[in-house]
Amino acid sequence: MSRDLPIPDIRSALHEAAEHVADYLANVERYPVLPPVSPGEVAASLPEAPPRHAETLPDILADYRRLIEPNVTHWNHPGFMAYLANTGSGPGILAELLAASLNVNAMLWRTAPAATELEERACDWLRQMLDLPAAFRGHINDTASTSTFLALAAARDRAAPEGRRLGLTGLSRPLVVYCSDQAHSSVDKAWIALGLGLEQVRRVASDEALRLRPDALEAAIEQDLAAGRQPAAVVATAGTTSTGSLDPIVEVAAIARRLGLWLHVDAAYGGGAAVCAEIRAQMAGMEEADSIVINPHKWLFVPVDCSVLYCRDPGELKRAFSLVPEYLRTADEGATNLMDLGIQLGRRFRALKLWMVIRAFGVEGIIERIRHHLALAQKLAGWVEAEPGFVLAAPVPLSVVAFRAVGLADPEAEDRWNEEILAAVNRRGPVFLSHSKLGGRLVLRVAIGNLRTEEEHVATAWRLVREEAAALRPRFGKEAV
Repeated sequence: MSRDLPIPDIRSALHEAAEHVADYLANVERYPVLPPVSPGEVAASLPEAPPRHAETLPDILADYRRLIEPNVTHWNHPGFMAYLANTGSGPGILAELLAASLNVNAMLWRTAPAATELEERACDWLRQMLDLPAAFRGHINDTASTSTFLALAAARDRAAPEGRRLGLTGLSRPLVVYCSDQAHSSVDKAWIALGLGLEQVRRVASDEALRLRPDALEAAIEQDLAAGRQPAAVVATAGTTSTGSLDPIVEVAAIARRLGLWLHVDAAYGGGAAVCAEIRAQMAGMEEADSIVINPHKWLFVPVDCSVLYCRDPGELKRAFSLVPEYLRTADEGATNLMDLGIQLGRRFRALKLWMVIRAFGVEGIIERIRHHLALAQKLAGWVEAEPGFVLAAPVPLSVVAFRAVGLADPEAEDRWNEEILAAVNRRGPVFLSHSKLGGRLVLRVAIGNLRTEEEHVATAWRLVREEAAALRPRFGKEAV
């Protein structure tokens, strides 16, 4: 006797859910990208207490359709062009269902042999797609923030191996990490979480193309050495969040090697595009890194969460994190125990969706889809450059287009104008855009990367921006002379 629900009920609900998922994917544009709800509105529609007695799966699914689906931000919508887009693709959704049914914990090889070995193989497939040396071994975490944390923990242990045993009291000098002023905040968070402190994060100046300046990096390192601090790691970014800029990894790697620093490459967003030879060429030097993070859930059509961390020497991760209590010891010689490579003990079967997506689209299919996004970004950049009253705020090496409306005498008023344009466009419903600041000025961002985004959706976003800019312009002061 099973104490789960009856198999016929589960089977029926799964069939109903499958039909609903397919309908949702086919008709996601019936929803605005951002749900028209206010904070607390969803919670107010939910019972405050759990049900005392069982409810039927059809009733639960009906409430999902009524209360949940309409009130999420629709990341699968082709008009989602905020932040860095991702896609829950069909094969990835299928894999998530199958992984949930298996419910394995891939902490030890013994607890999930197929999950462990598939993870190793799927990560190696991706390594080959990115033309990285065979020395790199990958494993999967939830997000790039976790992957970067793990990489920088290994960097800390290389720089100060006594720290694992003695903690921060064992460090004779403050350890410093370097990144550009365009790098992701996960670098700062990692250094905080490692107990090394924000004051030891050096955000190095970028050049006119928003790439880390090697000369500024060397100057910062020399200054810290003179002050008695210990440089430990450098983070180069291959595809920054604000603009998609690409740091000069070859030059950064040369500095890191000469000074014995750990080099971590944050390719969480841009790394997916490196399956295209022309983009991989712009990321030359990535193969010199000690660690690299790439998020297949950003631009390789794998549902969240799936972040691959590659290390040139996985033994350095093991030295930082391996701790095996008696109850987890096994006699499986030669096997990989994924728990040794990070802080997680419980590990979801994330590799299944990466494996299934690569197989379902094929390498050539993935390349074709990414090139389509790159072409759309270039088309939008051309529209912006050709439009009076708008300027590109940065080069467009990948699929993020940063721009702003211009022409006011007061830069602060111009910022407020752009902010209002963004809010008005997002209220319209068909698209969702986000913003950043470059050189202290607010810029609008269109990030193209959703599997379902076509030229018509990008054109709609651009039309709405122009319409709202014209409608709002009279409210914001004098034009520049």
